[in-house]
Amino acid sequence: MATVLPPPVRRHRFSLEDYHRMVEAGILGEDDRVELIEGELVEMTPVGTRHAETVSRLVRFFVRGAPTVVRVQGPVSLPPASEPQPDLAVVRERSYRDSHPGPEDVLLLIEVADTSAGYDREVKIPLYARHGIPEVWLVDLQKGRIEVYREPAPDGDYRECRIHKAGEPIRPLRLPDLALDPKLVLEA
Repeated sequence: MATVLPPPVRRHRFSLEDYHRMVEAGILGEDDRVELIEGELVEMTPVGTRHAETVSRLVRFFVRGAPTVVRVQGPVSLPPASEPQPDLAVVRERSYRDSHPGPEDVLLLIEVADTSAGYDREVKIPLYARHGIPEVWLVDLQKGRIEVYREPAPDGDYRECRIHKAGEPIRPLRLPDLALDPKLVLEA
């Protein structure tokens, strides 16, 4: 008797337009914790207290020190099929009433990870590199460090990755007058 194999699983990929239509139609609401990553709807992990406090400390730091727009857990459009919601997006100053920031607007993206560091490293950071985001920070709360990714390559890698711990200030490439001591956020 021959073994019958099930048909291969086919996934439906969504475009940014599909995703926005689902929001407009009420299929997805503002309180749904999902983001569009390479055409797939991905459920976001819940935000714990340590994660929320770290984001708050980063917001205070950037709002005080930079003539930019600081967006907290807001979408960044990466056409044709991604709209992640990084924990912090430091973007150039302009109105975002009619569209979310795109790669050309981004000065720095920051992901804060209490339990999602692996996913951020393997999925989101390569996505940001493929779209030319100049700098991404991964605040890894479990390991007590900030990973700084710079020099994006189209293959989904960053040519430079530095690890900073408390006492090792970080100067954002596009905001060189600012210097963040990781201690400010890692000891949240």
